[in-house]
Amino acid sequence: MQFTIGKETLLRPLQIVIGVVERRQTLPVLSNVLVSRRANELVLTATDLEVEAQARLALPGDEEGEITVPARKLFDICKALPDGSELRLELEGDRMRLRGGRSRFTLSTLPAEEFPQIEDIREQSRFSMAAADLRRLMEKTHFCMAQQDVRYYLNGLLLELGTGQVRAVATDGHRLALCEQPLPGLEGAAQQVIVPRKGIQELLRLLQDAEGDAVVALGENHVRVEVDGLRFTSKLIDGRFPDYQRVLPTDAGRVLMADRRALKDALSRTSILSNEKYRGIRFVLEPGLLRVQAHNPEREEAEEELEVEYDGPPFEIGFNVNYLLDALNAIEGESVSLAMRDSNSSALVRDVASEACRYVVMPMRL
Repeated sequence: MQFTIGKETLLRPLQIVIGVVERRQTLPVLSNVLVSRRANELVLTATDLEVEAQARLALPGDEEGEITVPARKLFDICKALPDGSELRLELEGDRMRLRGGRSRFTLSTLPAEEFPQIEDIREQSRFSMAAADLRRLMEKTHFCMAQQDVRYYLNGLLLELGTGQVRAVATDGHRLALCEQPLPGLEGAAQQVIVPRKGIQELLRLLQDAEGDAVVALGENHVRVEVDGLRFTSKLIDGRFPDYQRVLPTDAGRVLMADRRALKDALSRTSILSNEKYRGIRFVLEPGLLRVQAHNPEREEAEEELEVEYDGPPFEIGFNVNYLLDALNAIEGESVSLAMRDSNSSALVRDVASEACRYVVMPMRL
């Protein structure tokens, strides 16, 4: 097997699949990328047994063959070559020889037969949506996923298909993010799958510059996304996601509306003197006015006053400031609302102009 390819042509797909490769692997072959030369195309595949990324690019020629080479070394070599370089790869026995300009490299290889691939995901349903919309769903919710929680089903993001819409939900038990995207033509019984954290992180990266539509296939234990010559496959988390509908506040009688930027800036400044471990801040509400207060064990204090739309009775409630800031950063509109029932109940944060994304933040005792 041998072929010649431009540095830039090879570098982009390598950048896409390299994120899947773990630096420390129990199986040596998992540190490699599978290079498959097929008729008129080159296919690069990387996996860690949980997720798999595959990139296809056009490469004229009829020769076929496949081998695995160290992924990180191939990427670093390709990246280090001068711009505009032509790279020639040639398989000689159990070595891959690379030539680029006056540079020569020889890489060890492992047989392609040792490389594990996810071929059949036993597809049960499939839908298509704009890649930008799919990425937006994940961007607006992924930060609420738990990290290494014993409740393993929280260490991922829920994708829920319903009639005419796709919904993404994430929670770590202290806050929740929900975002939905209309998808006309989507029919069938409601379906839920939980995509693990690494799968979501890699999808966000792969979809960053993707154009056109993404085709999403759901299998018994896997989800597969195909877009722009890329194919990404991830195992699903086997578990039952909590009934998030019960968490959404429905009878919140106290509602304040504020300028998103002004509230975010006030929270950012006040948080400087919050407790570094617990990050608690206090809201003191009275008609037309919000006071944001923080203090820490060093007896330092901060307070910000902000004009808001609020006509309810005086009221105090505490929050983790990071949770509020994450929600405000995800909201795009100019005005936000916070709906609360009492100081012991969760607050519902959303864009005043849109119901598409909603955020629930539990209160803190200060």
